[in-house]
Amino acid sequence: MNHTERSLNHTDPDERWLGAIVHGAFFLLLGSSFARFLSRDQGGARTGWVVALFVFFCLLYVLGHLLAPPPRPGLSPTRRHLLWLGSATAVWVVLLALAPSATWCVMPLLFAGLHALPPRIAVPAAALLTALVVVSEIRVADGPLNPNMVVAPPAVAAVATAVLVHLQRQGARQRVLIEDLMRTRSELAATERRAGVLAERQRLSAEIHDTLAQGLSSQRMLLQAAERTWGTDEEAARGHVRAAAEITSHSLAEARRFVHDLAPADLAERSLTEALGDLARRESGPGLTVEFRLDGEPGPLPERVAAALLRIAQGALANVREHAAATRAALTLTWLDDQVSLDVADNGRGLAHPPSPSSPRGHGLPAMRIRASQAGGALTVESTPGEGTVVSVAVPLVIKEPAL
Repeated sequence: MNHTERSLNHTDPDERWLGAIVHGAFFLLLGSSFARFLSRDQGGARTGWVVALFVFFCLLYVLGHLLAPPPRPGLSPTRRHLLWLGSATAVWVVLLALAPSATWCVMPLLFAGLHALPPRIAVPAAALLTALVVVSEIRVADGPLNPNMVVAPPAVAAVATAVLVHLQRQGARQRVLIEDLMRTRSELAATERRAGVLAERQRLSAEIHDTLAQGLSSQRMLLQAAERTWGTDEEAARGHVRAAAEITSHSLAEARRFVHDLAPADLAERSLTEALGDLARRESGPGLTVEFRLDGEPGPLPERVAAALLRIAQGALANVREHAAATRAALTLTWLDDQVSLDVADNGRGLAHPPSPSSPRGHGLPAMRIRASQAGGALTVESTPGEGTVVSVAVPLVIKEPAL
């Protein structure tokens, strides 16, 4: 049982209500037993002892619940509580021998004390106390024996003991179920945290692939071109270096935006159309010309959709530059009444076996598929060996939240 469950048990209003009733019944029966003793059984030298035992029994009951309270459900009773229970029972037995009027004081004691004991101890103890009650009733009987004196106490004790045992077992089953539920909730929370961490790692890897890695790749190609032409065409080499520096500046802005909120820097103050046009101009360079085309009237887009389309365009152009051996590529943004689509086409070598969603190749295409899915759309790849590749993504303008 954990700390939370103990706290719940400690503040359970039903438990406090039941305890108040049991304590009230004990003092009521103790008072009525004492009144009966004073009205019918007092007299002789033992009267003072009996009165003292009544007072001591009452004080012992009160002090026991203050200093040796019963254990919480599911926990074993403490030695102090067992000592109190044994002492209270012994005092009651002596009091019963001296004053049979104290017979029924045992019933609240049965509820208040024996419910904390395991059934293998509580049932024999209840049987012994019941037998003492029956003997006491027979002892003080006047005239013919009333069968109820013999039958009623065992019947009441049997019902009370059966109820206590049933409640104990039911409580034990409930505690097991609560512990299982708490453990299951903890495991589910841990699983969700792990899934969230994996999803975040996947998202971060896609962001890095589409921004920093792409910029570094472009810089490398430009610097290599500058190195090749430096001795023959210094002005062209300087142009390559300036282009590499421009890409470095852009990559630095992306890195800062990446650290700040992971939103594309190109969309900070520009629309998606402007960002794609700038991307096409930036990616055009030695050996590769990228053209941007707009079809339809652009409208507002949710920020995450615009970011996904821009990142997909960046990833697709990175694949074109690094793997396609293409000389021309085209970015086409198409606005329709019910969807917006982006096509990235090149005239490169193409793919012998275009990747499928179930068996993607590399890192770029899986990242693009994930971005398209998170934006509520779908990505397709069409390619023919020697005839180029077309990467297309279509996102409905009525966006549905992706299933997690």
